[in-house]
Amino acid sequence: MRYRDVPGLSGAANAAVRVLERERLSPGIVSVALSVWSVRVHGTERRWSRPEAEFTCPCCGEGWARDKLAEALLMLPPRAATELRAKIERLDAVLLERTHHDPASEPELAWWHRRC
Repeated sequence: MRYRDVPGLSGAANAAVRVLERERLSPGIVSVALSVWSVRVHGTERRWSRPEAEFTCPCCGEGWARDKLAEALLMLPPRAATELRAKIERLDAVLLERTHHDPASEPELAWWHRRC
């Protein structure tokens, strides 16, 4: 994969994402995760790009994307994390509005894995 800017983030925040991807994750993973999470949240049908398709298989599911975003938020510097968090929280709000809690889900799972 190659490095990709996260749409809507400032240049400084995208630079911080690139450093994180270079040092601890893999190139372009944050942008791909945000794109995959957006598709999951909005329930849109679309053709996956090659890097996105790698992370949307039936065994991983789109929940993988939100897991990766949560991981990135913990590792990014505060300002970059704040910008990315704002984008993620808008998507999370849509998901919470369109879904409900699955009482049969495992309580130790992250909240986004317990929605249906």
